[in-house]
Amino acid sequence: MTQSVLEPSIFEMSRPGASGLSLPPVGVEEKPFDSLIPPEFLREDAPRLPEIAQLDTVRHFLRLSQLNHCIDKEFYPLGSCTMKYNPKVCDYYGMLDGLTRLHPMTPDALSQGTLKIIYTLQQYLADITGFSAVSLQPAAGAQGELVGMMMVKAHFQQIGQPQRNEVVVPDSAHGTNPASAAMCGFKVVEIKSTSGGHIDLARLKAALSEKTAAVMLTNPSTVGLFEKDILEITKLVHQAGGLMYYDGANLNAVMGQAKPGEMGFDVMHINTHKTFATPHGGGGPGCGPVAVNQTLAPYLPVPLVDFDGKSYFINADRPLSVGKVKAFYGNFEMIARALTYILAYGSAGLAQVSQDAVLNANYLKACLQDDYQVAFDPVCKHEFILTNAKQKVHDSHLSTMAIVKRLMDYGYHPPTVYFPLIVAEAMMIEPTETECKDTLDQFVAAMKAIAEECRTQPELVLNAPHTTPVSKVDEVGAARNPNLNYFKHQG
Repeated sequence: MTQSVLEPSIFEMSRPGASGLSLPPVGVEEKPFDSLIPPEFLREDAPRLPEIAQLDTVRHFLRLSQLNHCIDKEFYPLGSCTMKYNPKVCDYYGMLDGLTRLHPMTPDALSQGTLKIIYTLQQYLADITGFSAVSLQPAAGAQGELVGMMMVKAHFQQIGQPQRNEVVVPDSAHGTNPASAAMCGFKVVEIKSTSGGHIDLARLKAALSEKTAAVMLTNPSTVGLFEKDILEITKLVHQAGGLMYYDGANLNAVMGQAKPGEMGFDVMHINTHKTFATPHGGGGPGCGPVAVNQTLAPYLPVPLVDFDGKSYFINADRPLSVGKVKAFYGNFEMIARALTYILAYGSAGLAQVSQDAVLNANYLKACLQDDYQVAFDPVCKHEFILTNAKQKVHDSHLSTMAIVKRLMDYGYHPPTVYFPLIVAEAMMIEPTETECKDTLDQFVAAMKAIAEECRTQPELVLNAPHTTPVSKVDEVGAARNPNLNYFKHQG
């Protein structure tokens, strides 16, 4: 991270003897460390920690928080990652004392309300996605993806087809798709997309064989287009004996309109931060439920929460399960937030969410298509891709990176850039359903202003950003010579 000269690090603010805390008495007999910890594990020197007063610490981190960009502060059109507003009602109910203070090992009989929340969300997600069963245990979308591939592998081992060791992914896939498949020991087979950004049926047919375990894709795709041949795609894969994996990253574009299970998919993960407005980023906690059809239901992680008509209970008696992938039942506060979101909107509201997400994306695309090159012309879903082709005519150095850094001067977080890799100089923009028309119009005005600057003042754009706490940095130099030491004067 590049530090502004106006904001010293907390280590530079350190002063010997300054203290920001006082610990209460331990309440038990204190013993020397060397009587509790083997000598070989004891450090010889005290850790180098900053010494700073509490008030100075609070002010330091408050200043840093005000420099950060967040969805509560300004528009955050980060395509594919879906940085949408998290309604505060979800935070309120997700942090109720009765939920946050309940120990996860509390007996079932004393946890009926909590277990009902888990069970209810399992059922709602199964209905929304068109699948038979759901586990809420995975801690993130990427882990849910890994769990999905673990279940695919377990299935083929169970039915005596271990030779199915290949997973087919399009070249527009999220990077986690091939990574999850590879982590499970599968060989990844990449196929090129068509010039229109869709799955190439001819290449798909050629890639399928008796070795195919699964095809991983999302619909709408990473380029924001609905795969119009999805039923033919799933038919081809099933005829070849493989399974269909749905990357749930873009579920927010079709929720209430179409169900992955009815498209022919066998398993999927759900990014609750993208579709159901749980917190995103910062290392967690996250939630990445997996949904499956009857074929893969026996392999779901344990435990699940079941209901016998009278009470809710933890069910760990699942002999074909891939096992436990997260402590207890997952990140429960995220589960409570996601359920709050679903209950707040209801069936009709969730359908409206996806309609508004698609409407907002197409509105922005129509407003900007004269000023920037649109990568794919058809009606998009929740996101779309622009490029810098029209700007490079004025100056070959006007890269996508330069354009989005100039956008920072207008107070907006840059969209996703250079992804997917099949589009040169990509700017992937996703407004989500939570932004109003006024915000979208202001963003359009900023993008149009930058397009005009590229024509008349290219140097202004090339040297951006100008108003941020940290100005333009040498990214190549930083990548090749990173300084990861907290201490200013020590190497």
